[in-house]
Amino acid sequence: MAHTYTSISFHIVFSTKGRASAISEPPKLWAYVAGIARNLHYQPFAVGGTGNHIHVLAGVPPLVSAAEAVQKLKANSSRWLRKNGKWPGWQEGYGAFSVSSSNVDSVRHYIQNQDEHHRQTTYEEEFLSFLGRAGTSFKEDDVFD
Repeated sequence: MAHTYTSISFHIVFSTKGRASAISEPPKLWAYVAGIARNLHYQPFAVGGTGNHIHVLAGVPPLVSAAEAVQKLKANSSRWLRKNGKWPGWQEGYGAFSVSSSNVDSVRHYIQNQDEHHRQTTYEEEFLSFLGRAGTSFKEDDVFD
């Protein structure tokens, strides 16, 4: 189609395997993941997190599913992390939440302030909150297997 226009943004969240604090240099990883996103023709609005998890807010092309975006971000970042030290890997699952263009700035701000946010909230509490606010059906006992 010659005149196709889309605005598809995902807030993607996933943790290290076992939620171990294994991200030794978070700012370097955030920059690397933003570069991966750009190379994949995604628009990285924000990348951040803590030593045990990552948030990526990205606009994606219309033919890219959330699953494909996560798989490519995890695989490419894992490759880099293995080259740069001991790396246990990413968790098997992830969360991906659609973000309307009117909320991109507030989600960006949220991601950029993860250190402050996690002084009061654990990753597990944060993730369960995302699931609840998104109306996602889940059993709490199964979320962190």
